[in-house]
Amino acid sequence: MTTTVFEPAMLGRITLKNHLVMGPMTRSRAPGSVPNVMMAEYYRQRAAAGLIITEGTAPAPEGLGYARIPGLFNEDQVKGWRLTTDAVHEAGGHIFVQLMHVGRIFHELNLPAGTSGVAPSAIAAAGQMWTDQEQMKPNGTPKALSTADLTRVREEFVKSATLGIAAGFDGVELHGANGYLLEQFLHPRTNQRTDAYGSTVQNRARFVIEVARDVADAIGADRTGIRLSPWSTFNDMAHYPELDDAYAYLATELQKIGIVYVHLVDHSRLSGLATAAETVKAIRRGFTNSYISSGNYTTLADIEDALASGKADLVSMSRPFIANPDLVERLRRDLPLSAANPATFYAPGPKGFADGYTDYPTAEPVRRSA
Repeated sequence: MTTTVFEPAMLGRITLKNHLVMGPMTRSRAPGSVPNVMMAEYYRQRAAAGLIITEGTAPAPEGLGYARIPGLFNEDQVKGWRLTTDAVHEAGGHIFVQLMHVGRIFHELNLPAGTSGVAPSAIAAAGQMWTDQEQMKPNGTPKALSTADLTRVREEFVKSATLGIAAGFDGVELHGANGYLLEQFLHPRTNQRTDAYGSTVQNRARFVIEVARDVADAIGADRTGIRLSPWSTFNDMAHYPELDDAYAYLATELQKIGIVYVHLVDHSRLSGLATAAETVKAIRRGFTNSYISSGNYTTLADIEDALASGKADLVSMSRPFIANPDLVERLRRDLPLSAANPATFYAPGPKGFADGYTDYPTAEPVRRSA
């Protein structure tokens, strides 16, 4: 077997030590939305990945939405994230922060006092979410963003991105997937505006393109990536007729900006949709910089095939990293993978927040220098 997976890879201005990406995963271990020492240890343990992309991190208070997710909009959060970036860099890794504004996916109890949920249009998402105060509650109804509000939200993304660089991150991933704010603008189900930001494929993409351009201008296009999930129905999204046209147009515009990568949730792999495979091709025709593929990769042979065939420049794995902090070494040596406990994905276990978070063992004891 060839060893492309474990060879260095270029990503903008940085050289990754391998072609494996630890994908973003919400873990809800940031009480008060401030990153902490335990989070730094979690990411340090997994720094053998070529690139780590953090859990979704709110660029503004109204972007929090979920219980105990981190933010990146004040100095305490910058200091908290610095613990993580220092730990990952000292372990020889690289790390991007994922900026996730939840938009309409929120409950008021998960937002700071005096903060309201916002979205392209005032349409609530079906379903419920966890609140620490009252357990499961229906998703809230968002306020529609005005044109003036859009300027403010764009500026919040830019400020958060610059704070991310100040906190030591190697770059920023914009979360344009999974039914959160940026995808809400792309989608006619959630964007029913009649102004310059709605009604057509081009108008619905306008806000995402503006955010990507402004962030790239502020921190460098080679430090800016985006995650997309065209065929996902997560968070009350649905398929729509113009989907291929929408993402082909967006990909072309992102290429013009020159961002360093598109990180795509590939539903041709996740659910076997032939139509999704055509969407991937359309995106890759329009966007020719680095392409990170996320799609239920579980074996080294599968990853190697994606890289060797040109189906991906880098491969993203998420949940396997939860219970296997040494996932890279396990893949390299063909060691069995441990199973994660879903009960502690987003909540503490009997022993507290470390349970199911920083307490998963490596295949062999790690020798730490004195």
